[in-house]
Amino acid sequence: MNAAGYLLATGQDSAIALECGTERLNYGELRAAVAHAAGAWRARGLEQGERVLVFAPDSIAWVIAYLGVIWAGGVAVGLNSRLFERELSIVLGESGARFIWCNESSRALLERLLIDIADPPQLVIDAEWSERLAAATAAPAAELPDDAPAMWIYTSGTTGAPKAVMHAQRSFIATADFARDILGLSAHDRIYASSKMFFAYALGNSLCAGLRLGATVVLDSEWPTAERVAEVVERHRPTALFSVPTLYLKMLQAGVAARLRAAGVRYYGSAGETLPAAVRREWREATGVAPVSGYGASETVALMFYCDDDSALLKPSPRLEYRMRDGSDAGAPRRLWLRHPSVALGYWRRPEAERDSFADGWFSPGDLFRQRDHGCVEFCGRDDDMLKISGQWVSILDVEQALLGASAGCVEGLAAIGFDNAEGLASIALFVVAARGQETQARERLDAGIAALPKLKRPRLVKWVSELPLTATGKLQRRKLKDLYLGGAA
Repeated sequence: MNAAGYLLATGQDSAIALECGTERLNYGELRAAVAHAAGAWRARGLEQGERVLVFAPDSIAWVIAYLGVIWAGGVAVGLNSRLFERELSIVLGESGARFIWCNESSRALLERLLIDIADPPQLVIDAEWSERLAAATAAPAAELPDDAPAMWIYTSGTTGAPKAVMHAQRSFIATADFARDILGLSAHDRIYASSKMFFAYALGNSLCAGLRLGATVVLDSEWPTAERVAEVVERHRPTALFSVPTLYLKMLQAGVAARLRAAGVRYYGSAGETLPAAVRREWREATGVAPVSGYGASETVALMFYCDDDSALLKPSPRLEYRMRDGSDAGAPRRLWLRHPSVALGYWRRPEAERDSFADGWFSPGDLFRQRDHGCVEFCGRDDDMLKISGQWVSILDVEQALLGASAGCVEGLAAIGFDNAEGLASIALFVVAARGQETQARERLDAGIAALPKLKRPRLVKWVSELPLTATGKLQRRKLKDLYLGGAA
């Protein structure tokens, strides 16, 4: 198969495939553009399996360059256009990429970083690339084995240095399942993800799912804020929005949720981290529709589990097989093994991490779960999100959920982490960002919320901070919280 060809096989020629600002492209035009992009990549010397880094804000040109690489038989690697220099230097050095597609505004930075790389990728500037496309000959889609590499996705770095996740052609087969079978989306829908396309969640559930369904995918080159999301929705009128819990909370606090309802959004998806029950409830009150929460990873692209009710229990997505990993403590949450068409091939040059997470076509995320009735699982966070206090297992995610509910509307962010107190015992530290103008009320509500918790779940340390450290995809960096405020103590 060819993953790009697979995604573009269903859309009607005259149906709008992509919208970004004032630009629009129908499926007939997109297929032709991707085939010409593949021809241009081959003319530049791209060989099967060679990597191309795509380093630019989201745009229609980004999609054409990215899918053109896959159509030609190469491996597309979308990068965060705001990647810090240190991380970007690591990617440039370790990826062995043949080319890097970028905007003129990035040329000086990349040329400076490439000086120290022995065999650097060649720069392909968007403006010059456009001229090549016009003169390129359309190429047929490369026919490759299902397990031939198609793309890489770099992890968000919440647990350390980002890793390159290698995905096969088959990884695209199930990307539309969640949108179609769980949300009920079809070719008649218009899909918008507030997150950028380098993020597996947005790439899989907006771009890949939307194209496979023959729907319209809405892109935005600007970084998402609550107001920006509302503006994009009002301009492009998507019927489905994929966003992250942090941004759902910010949109509620900014008072823009009702504007999304008025603009016609009927379906909401949430992933990237746990959706707090209070945020789900407030979003339903503001828009009439509660987000469907999903669980996935860079290693899966597609969402593996979902929750479409108030239970917080996760149901398996279509095509998923899963089993619990063995553990010495039967009462403790455990890791899972997952098998699904979207499970990655492994990590690039990370043998230890690969041995721990991949085996015989199965993938085991670092998160912990409890088995529940009717095939459901309960998400419990990562290893260091579970603490044994007074002989009982305590989830710091449960603490966060309870305190977010108690202080709803008064805090912009709240995070709990585990640490060893002065007596050497496991304890909970809480970090809180008060909403502007709500500092006094936030403290009062939080104090009441803490007092209402069982004693073993009460934080021993509470720090009020100006912001929480987040990754570019909106995920909390708990390790950085420990480093910043507790000297790395766990």
